Amino acid sequence: MNLISFCIILTGVMLNAVAQLALKASVKEMGVIGLNFSSSSTAFLKLAFEPFLWIGLLCYGISVVVWILALSRVDVSIAYPMLSMGYVVNAFFAWQLFGESMNPARMIGMGIVLLGVYVLARS
Repeated sequence: MNLISFCIILTGVMLNAVAQLALKASVKEMGVIGLNFSSSSTAFLKLAFEPFLWIGLLCYGISVVVWILALSRVDVSIAYPMLSMGYVVNAFFAWQLFGESMNPARMIGMGIVLLGVYVLARS
């Protein structure tokens, strides 16, 4: 894989990560959304006016275009597993932005994921 292809994939990963973080930010103050019609319909109505929801959806839309560019250059068997870098990005920023847990076991797991991505990219 060349540098341009890697950068395109990394851009897609980052757009997906931003999308996930924006979606989390959009529901952060809402608490748990109930599974019954009345509470979920109220929650979705509130969400319709959440800017972070729209930022997240926009990032997903752009990431689809970027992903198509990536797949035109790289085998899907290489590109798709590289999306796992998003797990690491999201875990780190969820810890920073939302105060989510970051313990040694999670850090080891993220290191293993990054090692796997490195091995995959070099193959």
